[in-house]
Amino acid sequence: MTAKCGTSCRVDRSSHRNPLTTKVHEMTNEAVHPPVVVLGNGPVGQTTALMLARWGIRSLILDNRPERDPIGSKAICQQRDVLEAWDAIGVGRQLADEGVTWGCARTFYRDDEVFAQTFVDQGASSFPPFVNISQARTEELLDVQIAASDLVEVRWNHHVDGVRHDDSRTYVDVTTPQGHVVVEADYCVVALGSRAGRIREQLGISFEGRSFDDKFLICDIRADLPDWAHERRFYFDPEWNPGRQVLIHPCPDSTYRIDWQVPGDYDLAAEEASGDLDRRIRQIIGDVEYTITWKSVYRFHSRLADRMRMGRVLLAGDAAHVVSPFGARGLNSGVADAENAAWKLAFVIKGWASADLLETYHDERHAAASENIDVTTATMDFLVPQNKVQSDFRTRILSACASQEQLRSHVDSGRLAEPYWYTTSPIITPDPGYPFAGRPPKGSVPQPGPGILLPDTPIDSAFTSGATRLRQIARDGLLLLVGEAVDAGELRDRAATATPVPTRVERFASLDNTGALIDAMRPAPHEIWVIRPDSYVSAVLDSRQPELLGPALQRAVAASRR
Repeated sequence: MTAKCGTSCRVDRSSHRNPLTTKVHEMTNEAVHPPVVVLGNGPVGQTTALMLARWGIRSLILDNRPERDPIGSKAICQQRDVLEAWDAIGVGRQLADEGVTWGCARTFYRDDEVFAQTFVDQGASSFPPFVNISQARTEELLDVQIAASDLVEVRWNHHVDGVRHDDSRTYVDVTTPQGHVVVEADYCVVALGSRAGRIREQLGISFEGRSFDDKFLICDIRADLPDWAHERRFYFDPEWNPGRQVLIHPCPDSTYRIDWQVPGDYDLAAEEASGDLDRRIRQIIGDVEYTITWKSVYRFHSRLADRMRMGRVLLAGDAAHVVSPFGARGLNSGVADAENAAWKLAFVIKGWASADLLETYHDERHAAASENIDVTTATMDFLVPQNKVQSDFRTRILSACASQEQLRSHVDSGRLAEPYWYTTSPIITPDPGYPFAGRPPKGSVPQPGPGILLPDTPIDSAFTSGATRLRQIARDGLLLLVGEAVDAGELRDRAATATPVPTRVERFASLDNTGALIDAMRPAPHEIWVIRPDSYVSAVLDSRQPELLGPALQRAVAASRR
């Protein structure tokens, strides 16, 4: 993998604020009633609004900050499928091109490499497994897309005091520089991150979980370290942080993010004043010139809202779930929340589905968040043992795994972000011919089937009006991929009578100009694969049983729940 030059982790505040000057203005007391109001102008809120705009749905973003604040690296590691989703709203390709790409994660115990994890792509995606780029740059690129959209409006310096809802709409109480106003909308998406506590309380949503005692020091440094530029490295018990961990991520522009596990009483200001912070950094990089571009100390939490949908209000991102960053499951999961919420809100607002579809947002994304909590909590228990049994287990595994390969799978430095598999979702039609074998090995993905994300293979653009990737043609409704023995014309007619959702029918053989699609999915001649707008497989049907089509299409939009 190669490191690609891109924008610094620092942000020029004035230059990226200018594109929004025509879009941002103050709230007045005139009637405001967008279909969707999005609370929070971070990357999850931005993505939600832009995903809605793809469906022609207008939204209003409210944020209590006076303007975009410059931040450090924060959520830097974006997974392949998230880049693909962002590509649908105009930023995925640029993020991939500007960021540092890597496909290998190395784990060390003291001076010994324990293992190197690579990542499997069942298709032939044009996006790398992971890209490192600062959250500030991600927000900047999303801001540019918002400024170019007539369907998204942003209002800064608007403090949300409360959210109410009834059977017909939501009401957002807002304090502006001009006074108090109420914003009415059909629906509300809460993407306020750590600022969502009051809203959750008003909605009666709990946020249970745990906090970890140890802290983590994070420094973004700019330095000439070419040997580090292509991989993510994780160190257990290195000599320069004995008894604890260090994680190193490359960023664009010769910037590196270093995470140290530190004691709960760690004092950054005192370490800076004594010169120990410089010594801490030089223990890793040696006698190399460097500049700190950002630094912070975090205590990590693991918490999950008991409800991600309350009537006409949906919670997304850190407003609904927080996890430790080892595995990069925070923002990556938040983007998946945004996409899931957006297509379901669009279907309901357009009249293609009933409000029952919104309950499946909770069903699917709460299950995904629970999975992330389980995965990251197991990682934190390995990184920061909670008792002697866990501590002894970790020491035994790390001491032996260099010579005993079979023990390496027990070393938990973080299972990196991956899509969730909706195999138990109420709107997925199960098929005993495509059983889900459970969570696959690290870096792998399940075989395609109901509830599994569609491989993003190249396709023949001659048949797709210029689209070159499979998922590009799945985002405008329901996509039916069919084998050679299926009567496509008859299928279109039957689909049109079964659901009002726009439906597209394509043959596997017509799309597949490289062989990657057939190799990845291995469809039978009589099969019909039903694909949702977020590229998940909703059902695999046999065309010789035509009575199955209508129920499967209706189930995909929760019509069967009425």
